[in-house]
Amino acid sequence: MKLIPNFVVLEGGDGSGTTSQISLLKDHFEKIPNPAFFPTFEPTDGQIGRLIRAALKKEIFLKPDTMAMLFTADRNEHLYSQNGIIERCTRGELVVCDRYVLSSLVYQGIECGDEVPLALNSRFPAPELLLYFDLEPAIAFERLKSRQSHEIYEYPEFQAKVREKYLALLGIYRESGARIEVIDASKTQQEVFSRVWSALSKMPIFKQ
Repeated sequence: MKLIPNFVVLEGGDGSGTTSQISLLKDHFEKIPNPAFFPTFEPTDGQIGRLIRAALKKEIFLKPDTMAMLFTADRNEHLYSQNGIIERCTRGELVVCDRYVLSSLVYQGIECGDEVPLALNSRFPAPELLLYFDLEPAIAFERLKSRQSHEIYEYPEFQAKVREKYLALLGIYRESGARIEVIDASKTQQEVFSRVWSALSKMPIFKQ
């Protein structure tokens, strides 16, 4: 599997804190000039991503295999469009993305079986570094309780399956050559950030 240099992905179940860590990284990079930092996320805020988010919020209903195909289409645009992930990484930016292929293999794999998401995502390159935020589903659900509304995957039974599948699939990325770090997401935000920053700072882009 081809790797994308300078590309980092944060993965984990709902409530594991990936979005909060992206925000902390953004604040941190405002204090240092190099390398150029670009935070992003999936589903994106493009037209396809907005359609996915409507389905996640239960505003529209889509079949599981339709969702899998939409995630793939959104990811293709995210990677290969002008100023997309590939272009930014190639010109020396550090791109950190909240969710990527592994999320599809986990969530859509649970929903519609492994075959469809594996086939749809087989040609996408892997990140140079993948950080998996590991969290017990019971702790995650306590965090999710504070949200005013819940998305279609945010309930305990499903999140238990999510954690189990993430742990089973991490080997795919290990075989790809990507560096994987498993982070205990039950720690405080600052403790988790220290682990995130320690992993990022070992990347070649920081030694140029």
